Amino acid sequence: MSNAQGSHRAGRGSGRRRAGTVEPPRASYDEQGAYGDEQGAYGDEQGAYGDESGSYGDEQGAYGDEQGSYGAPYDTYRPAYEAAYPAFDAYESGYEPGFVSGYESAPTEPRLLPRQAPAPAPASESDAPPPSRAEARRVARRKKAAGRPETLRRLVPQALVVAFLAGGTSAFVAEDKAIKLSVDGEEPRELHTFADDVGELITKEGLEVGAHDRVTPAPGTELANGDEIVVRYGRPVDLTLDGQRRREWTTARTVGGMLRQLDVRAEGAYLSSSPARRISRSGLRLDVRTERTVTVMADGRERTIRTNAATVREAVEQAGITLRGQDTTSVPPSSFPRDGQTVSVMRISASREVREQPLPFAVERTEDASLYQGTEVVEQQGRAGARRLVYSLRTVNGVKQKPKLLRSEVVREPRTQIVKVGTKARPTSVEGADGLNWGALAACESGGRPGATDPSGTYGGLYQFDVRTWQGLGGSGRPQDAPAAEQTYRAKKLYVQRGASPWPHCGGRLRR
Repeated sequence: MSNAQGSHRAGRGSGRRRAGTVEPPRASYDEQGAYGDEQGAYGDEQGAYGDESGSYGDEQGAYGDEQGSYGAPYDTYRPAYEAAYPAFDAYESGYEPGFVSGYESAPTEPRLLPRQAPAPAPASESDAPPPSRAEARRVARRKKAAGRPETLRRLVPQALVVAFLAGGTSAFVAEDKAIKLSVDGEEPRELHTFADDVGELITKEGLEVGAHDRVTPAPGTELANGDEIVVRYGRPVDLTLDGQRRREWTTARTVGGMLRQLDVRAEGAYLSSSPARRISRSGLRLDVRTERTVTVMADGRERTIRTNAATVREAVEQAGITLRGQDTTSVPPSSFPRDGQTVSVMRISASREVREQPLPFAVERTEDASLYQGTEVVEQQGRAGARRLVYSLRTVNGVKQKPKLLRSEVVREPRTQIVKVGTKARPTSVEGADGLNWGALAACESGGRPGATDPSGTYGGLYQFDVRTWQGLGGSGRPQDAPAAEQTYRAKKLYVQRGASPWPHCGGRLRR
């Protein structure tokens, strides 16, 4: 800063009115060099605030000789501005808020600039001292301005607008930020924005960001010049990982990138798609089987392998073991082999066995009034049925297993036995035989036991009837199965027919 500029600022400060008074004028403009010819500030050569620009001229009293101040208060010169520039109100409301506020905050009194006290008027024009060079310039400016008042009134508002717009442009440039934006792996592009934060920038760019998308930095982060914003869209992946199905969302654009995001070890793994395959926005299906350690025990040997097999059967075959016939494993062969799992191979030999099981027949009894009470006659002989059973016999690793029933079927239905039961009252006596000692005869023949039989099985009952004789007397079935009273009754009938001859050894006891 030059001395002359320093004097200019000191002169402006020294001319202000404080507490309703005006300080005494200080050094003249010429001596200080402010607003003077040498510096050219506010002077003719620069044309700023001077005659050529026509602004802040003598008539308005701004920076002029007569007022010697910054001009009248805002309300004093506003009518003149409105008359000279009809769009004054638009500037007041539409450009810079500070346009009006700056004038409304202007001092209510004129602020006098420091200047020299006016020289006393001479007695006559001939006695007046010659004007100084600065005074001569002021006089020339007044005469020049008097010839173009309309030009001044027209240019003053324009100069104000230019000044205020220049200030607004500075603020405009200050808020503008140069940003780099990369969307879903595309090459970053440069753009200029007035957005305050990342979220506002994303919205202004028309980018739709969902819950599974990622924005770096976060949407609420304040923007600064030179920031780089990265937007990555989420992609759905229907993932089957080691037999477990689930849906994952990834911002990676390739299968390999997704596996790295999920921390899935791809080395030695089976992948249904290449790691270099790109994942579209609509997603994809992916089957991944990581490498695992499986131990297989078979035929007395143990084998440990590293595999990405999909089933236990496949892992067993990779271990060099073949399953034949009904051979199987300790876990289902179709199950998924887990890391660290031990699988035992079971060698199975099998056969079938057919067995027949008898089915008992039912007995149906019907009453018959033609038969004496206690008498039963088998009208239809029963017959047992048969059931066929098929069993599977297995030997696992040389050890026989419990037979397993495969199927059961009835090959012969049982036949029901039908028995007639007598209901007719039995006679209590037989004429000509009631007075004999039948108890003594029974004791001699069978020891008095109704169910007794001889060693050959031919004779039975109290009186040792053979079946033919028994049935000839009206009995049914076997004599030893009939009640004791019926056996005595049949014995009396036999005595009436043949006497004591049927009992050659014991018949004599009937008369004792």
